[in-house]
Amino acid sequence: MLVTRRKRRERTAINIYLNIKPLEQVKSIKYLGIAIDNKMNFREHIISTTKKCTTLIHTLAKSAKLNWGLKQEALNTIYKGAILPLILYGAPVWIMAMEKNCNRTLYSRVQRHINIKIAKAYRTTSNDALCILTGNAPVELKAEEAANLYRITKDKQNQQLDHETDPQDWTHPADTVRICEQNELREHAIHLYTDGSKTEH
Repeated sequence: MLVTRRKRRERTAINIYLNIKPLEQVKSIKYLGIAIDNKMNFREHIISTTKKCTTLIHTLAKSAKLNWGLKQEALNTIYKGAILPLILYGAPVWIMAMEKNCNRTLYSRVQRHINIKIAKAYRTTSNDALCILTGNAPVELKAEEAANLYRITKDKQNQQLDHETDPQDWTHPADTVRICEQNELREHAIHLYTDGSKTEH
């Protein structure tokens, strides 16, 4: 595979022989589960991942009807445990591809399909409303989060990372908020005179 981003027309066919046999030249290869094309835009990887996730969602759709089948909690678990890791695999490598609107649209479409099943909503419901109803962040934000998390852990920076915690693990507001009482009789440089209807002094 010849990797180049040059836009000018040039001879791209390369004759390489191994053991007197010509090697086949391809436009994309798959390495560690990530499809890398000769333009390094990872479009083929996003398309193949979208097809896998769509097939999985259509299989789940047979058992996730409106009044029977898998419940919302089960579908949400399947999304977070199977579909989302499949989408986010190798995110630090192809995160720059999410800058293009066409790639974001493909992943948002996949998330929209599963969110409709989770929320038992109409097909005309907007994607933003579905994310709020299901409690799932948009997939482009999850991809950016995965890439940033990898970058931070790779650089071994001493930063505190935010993690999702259950409500029973939240700190009580009485333990974190400090209430300070102020004396109203302190001397100030500015004196205000009122009719005294709003204060006891």
